[in-house]
Amino acid sequence: MLELFKSVIEKGILKKIILSKPADKKILKSVATLVNMKGELYLQIETFTSDGKATHRNIKVSDAPDALGQMVGTEYNQINVLTSAGEAQIKVSGKGKVTLLNRIKDKGERVTVQGHDRKKQHIISATEPVDFLFELGVKDKDGRVFDKKRSKFRQINRFLELLSEAYTFPSDRELYILDLCCGKSYLSFAVYYYFTVLRGMSVTMDCVDLKEDVIEYCNSVAQKLGYTGLHFIAGDINDFEPKAAPDLTVSLHACDIATDIVLAKAVTSGSKVIMSTPCCHHEMMHQLKAGGSDCDFMLTHSILMQKLCDAATDSLRCLMLESKGYDVTALELIDPEETPKNVLIRGIFNDKCSDQKKEAKRKEYDSICQRLGVEPYLAKLI
Repeated sequence: MLELFKSVIEKGILKKIILSKPADKKILKSVATLVNMKGELYLQIETFTSDGKATHRNIKVSDAPDALGQMVGTEYNQINVLTSAGEAQIKVSGKGKVTLLNRIKDKGERVTVQGHDRKKQHIISATEPVDFLFELGVKDKDGRVFDKKRSKFRQINRFLELLSEAYTFPSDRELYILDLCCGKSYLSFAVYYYFTVLRGMSVTMDCVDLKEDVIEYCNSVAQKLGYTGLHFIAGDINDFEPKAAPDLTVSLHACDIATDIVLAKAVTSGSKVIMSTPCCHHEMMHQLKAGGSDCDFMLTHSILMQKLCDAATDSLRCLMLESKGYDVTALELIDPEETPKNVLIRGIFNDKCSDQKKEAKRKEYDSICQRLGVEPYLAKLI
């Protein structure tokens, strides 16, 4: 096994190593690739965790075979070595037996090693023309992102990255997607473009907002681009009735309790995936009172009270979704230096979630609300 690791690295035929079936349940998997850093060769191991984060560890190639060998059976129970000359697989049984299946030929083409400082690859190209981004004023006709729209471009791509990692959407039927409180609809067009153009899937997408002039403009852009499955509807999301159980419900910066309405609508309509970025959090600010909770010491200074309300409100929202059978992750959408509204709540419905677990989450939710002395609007809706 150690000779295998050493050989594929020295011959320069290694594409990547996938380390799966981790012992630590918080880890999803790790992927190892060779990178060039300041003229030296390293094996970079990127580890993906269940909270949506990724960490990197760089190991000198001379130490890489031993480091990989120590991971087998202790940190990971399956390792797939992909090379230009074939593939090898290492599996560790429940009793600790190690099996090596080697299908790597003697010869293979050398693999180009990327530099560590290579440019980030976006889901939507940063240099090529994209029709909806031109129409919405994010790019010029040649594909260059306008300087004032770089933050918006990064936000769109980050959202699509988190969407692509979330769930394997079925490709054998038409998807039904909602964007509630869609506003200027950058995200609506981006999600529709991602599924229909980049993924080649069939989509019907309903986008709802109160502003009639914005809705009229967005419909005109969709028609101009030939986005026949993208529909913009003027109205109150409280009154909107989805056509079916959505595969995905998204919302970007719905203000205050509007986010609660979005989450409630998604849950009650049976949405498989929910991705919502809250905006301002005023409701709890008006409910928290000194002398009424365990957090009195944080209520003296308004700026700290605001941060408490932001975190507590979104944490309770996550708990409520968990009590309804969703696997929930709170993620950073974009650099907080660009906008403080950078938390994304992502929920994926788990039909195997037990009633006992859902009941425990609801009891935890109710207990926290009682201790804080608050009655969140979301609880009234669900």
